[in-house]
Amino acid sequence: MTPPEALLLDLDKLWQSQGEPRIRIRILGSMSLMLQTDYERGTKDGDILYAHPVDGQVKDRLLSLGGQGTVLATRHRVYIDVVTSGILMLPAQPKYIPIPDLTARLTNFEVEALSIPDVVISKLKPFRPTDIADINAMILRGHITHDQFLSLFQSAVDRFADGATGTAKLPQIVQNFNQIERDSFGVEETEIELPPWVDED
Repeated sequence: MTPPEALLLDLDKLWQSQGEPRIRIRILGSMSLMLQTDYERGTKDGDILYAHPVDGQVKDRLLSLGGQGTVLATRHRVYIDVVTSGILMLPAQPKYIPIPDLTARLTNFEVEALSIPDVVISKLKPFRPTDIADINAMILRGHITHDQFLSLFQSAVDRFADGATGTAKLPQIVQNFNQIERDSFGVEETEIELPPWVDED
């Protein structure tokens, strides 16, 4: 059983439904990769993106039961961190994949995971050693091609550049993208054109 599965099963047992329909939980990051592949690595972050019909109170309940420092987080060595899609480096239309086997074991939650190629793109922004390891593992397993990598990245650049914040990070993210092209795919770096208002100094 993967860490996200174990955490969500225990969370489901503790959850006291207040009559709401199943809550859609969208899993991001390495947790998403573990739910869709045979990949496992040590992690302390269970990044969760939530959608309708979740409201602020449900967010607070998620964090109080499974957030950092809780009993569940200590038990599973994974904690829930609720984030919003606006801060992520994602293509214009990210895909979320239903995880029916896990959902069937839950009473209160419906689980989806960010698609593997989209997870790879999202990891170009933080680009920590663990992110690079995740990206390389997905490339080695054949879960993303260079053509997909390039197409999704160009879409993500367009989306990110249209945002009000974060454009200052784009030149470094492009460098990260080129590093993966060069070192992991073994291809020549692609020149990515950025909007003129992005400072490349």
